[in-house]
Amino acid sequence: MQLREAQKLVDNWIKKVGVRYFNELTNMAILTEETGEVARLISRIYGEQSFKDPTTDDEAKAMLTDELADVLFVLICIANQTGVDLDEALTNNLKKKTERDIDRHQNNDKLK
Repeated sequence: MQLREAQKLVDNWIKKVGVRYFNELTNMAILTEETGEVARLISRIYGEQSFKDPTTDDEAKAMLTDELADVLFVLICIANQTGVDLDEALTNNLKKKTERDIDRHQNNDKLK
C-alpha cells in the first residue's frame, strides 16, 4: 500500500466511523500520547524495564505492532488535515537526507 492509499483509507474511515477529525491540536496531543506508549513498550522489550505481568515475546510484539499502527494512524490524520501528501513528503525528505548525508554516515567512526 502506498502512503497516499493509506491517507485515503484513513480519511474514509474518519468520515464513516469517526464522524470527523479531531482538531489538529488534539491530534498532536494524541500523537504524543501514542508515541509515549511506543516508548514504554520499547523500554520493556529492548531496555531494562520489565512488564508488570508475564508477557511472551509474541504478546510484546503484538502490542508494539498495534501501538506503531496507532502512531501511523494519527500521523496520517494530521497529514490529511494539513494537506500533506505523505508519498511526496517522504520522497522529498529522503532526497534531502541523501544529498545532505551522502558521506556523513559512511565516514562516522561511531557507526563502524
